[in-house]
Amino acid sequence: MTRRAQASSPARHRPAKTLLSRYGRPLTHPQPYGDATMTVIPSFLIRESAEVYQAKASEYLTSHQLADFRRSPLLYRKKKLGLIEEEDRPAFLVGRALHTRVLEGPDAFKEQYAVGGPVNPKTGELYGANTKAFAEWAAEQGKPVLTVQQYDLVERMAEGIRSHGLARDLLSEGVPEGVVRAEYCQIPCQIRMDWFDPHRGIVDLKTCDDLDWFEADARRYGYLHQVAFYQAVLSQVIDLFMPVHFIGVEKKEPYRAGVWKVHEDILTQVRRENEATIERLRRCLATDTWPTGYEECRVFDYV
Repeated sequence: MTRRAQASSPARHRPAKTLLSRYGRPLTHPQPYGDATMTVIPSFLIRESAEVYQAKASEYLTSHQLADFRRSPLLYRKKKLGLIEEEDRPAFLVGRALHTRVLEGPDAFKEQYAVGGPVNPKTGELYGANTKAFAEWAAEQGKPVLTVQQYDLVERMAEGIRSHGLARDLLSEGVPEGVVRAEYCQIPCQIRMDWFDPHRGIVDLKTCDDLDWFEADARRYGYLHQVAFYQAVLSQVIDLFMPVHFIGVEKKEPYRAGVWKVHEDILTQVRRENEATIERLRRCLATDTWPTGYEECRVFDYV
């Protein structure tokens, strides 16, 4: 049976103890919601910075690249050639900061981010984020800078997650930002999982405006295709499909958090869609043909 065929068929969830005995090595890892605990870093997980991971995206297919291709092969191609710059909005900065604060803990957050800004001597208040003084101060920090308001938002969202029992339990033991590289559907691929635990599987942390619409957001923004890609690439290394959970948290009051387990039937369906998309990508690579996806006439048949 080929790897691709294995990726499409249901896999038995091997007990975590068996998985750890095959791949695990003990390491003390400080958890964000408690004292340091003895956890296990599976040997197949690569620990590397986000910068190194992003640099290797030129050699490996990622879930975001696959999403670009699904939207438009031409978009994918132009981004790969460096003709379109990746947008980095303030909301993205806050999202990355939340991931660091929640998944890697307060010490890692302090090391990787600066908070605040320079004080205006005339008013005794901080300069605004759009002022020249703030920009000069931020450039001197040598790392990403959060305004006081952005930091407060991160802390409130982190508290929302901390106060949710199931979310806290999912993140009580595991490894943040673990990288896996493997060939999937005859394409070199890489994933960077928000959180992985041999007992509970993959956990993906998302922010949202309204938790009541989280499931709709997951469909709209391709979250299901993203985690199905994670699960499938990981399965190429460990030979089984691990469970997948989402943790969602609101970006506004009351900063509610929620937990969703993705049903295996849905993951199987979306995995097949991903594999069909990768097959189309392989054809585009072979022929160097990159359509927009809108070449044919479409029909408006609803109001």
